[in-house]
Amino acid sequence: MKILAIESSCDDTAAAVWANGQIVSNVVSSQLVHEQYGGVVPEVASRAHNERIYSVVESALETAGTDLGDLDAIACTQGPGLMGSLLVGFTFAKSLAQGLGVPFIGVHHMRAHILAHFIEEPKPDFPFLCLTVSGGHTQLVKCLDPLDMKIIGSTLDDAAGEAFDKIGKMLGLPYPAGPALDQLAQKGLPIFDFPEPQIPSLDFSFSGLKTSVLYFLRSNLNKDPDFIEVHKNDLCASVQERIVSILINKLTKAANKTDIQHIGIAGGVSANSALRKQLAVKSSIEGWHVFLPKLSYCTDNAAMVAMAAYFMYERGQFCNADARPDPRLKW
Repeated sequence: MKILAIESSCDDTAAAVWANGQIVSNVVSSQLVHEQYGGVVPEVASRAHNERIYSVVESALETAGTDLGDLDAIACTQGPGLMGSLLVGFTFAKSLAQGLGVPFIGVHHMRAHILAHFIEEPKPDFPFLCLTVSGGHTQLVKCLDPLDMKIIGSTLDDAAGEAFDKIGKMLGLPYPAGPALDQLAQKGLPIFDFPEPQIPSLDFSFSGLKTSVLYFLRSNLNKDPDFIEVHKNDLCASVQERIVSILINKLTKAANKTDIQHIGIAGGVSANSALRKQLAVKSSIEGWHVFLPKLSYCTDNAAMVAMAAYFMYERGQFCNADARPDPRLKW
């Protein structure tokens, strides 16, 4: 079986090929142009996808040593994401599938992040819990089967990645602020105590933390205009510690509530060094079996879409002719 998969939900144009039970190519073209705007500009993103998608797909096929005529199916992210970005990839993939006369598979972006765990060994056993953390989503998902997943906790406002980026902007860090904040945090100490939201359910909230940091910075800048520059490393360490503690504490609560010991983590924020460190510490205490996809499969990529498409192909879950992308695609 050979599947070509395309991912274009935000600002990365990606294509991958699944063949003979494994990923044989995974090409990603990132759009650095958004750094100058301090965030992703939807119109710029969709235009860049349109310019790059052909060459990215061509590169993925060439790397895999595969011709279009060898493909058994075409897959693409159907949502959620930016409408313009989704439309470019989805239209390209759907048209290609129709032209080749092969099945077309529309993949849910967040489900694909979770199924990235099955690209390479070691792989979790079912059931397992997955903490998905990205710029747009923060979720706790109970996974019973590759296509049977249930959200048991989600963010009530901002996602974890969004909190990193917004607070990083307050600290004068470049977009995307998450990686830069992580690097500076490793040079500092968490000496500032920011509050952790007290939410009884398994849901998350990061807007209160963001507001708390904003007021804290305003107050101290009024006393010392150089406060951020003088304490930047410690501020980053303090913010990071609080975001990570929110994630780890909810994950621990979910594991205890469901009595599941196999734990996965997915999404771009899973690359955060403090999160990975605390997860290792917690797993040794709780006896968890922790699974982390390699970093290239954590950020947006097409390999995870191909992996999800493989499971969907096996069960005949194909799109019909009137399928369309959905920026708010339901779970």
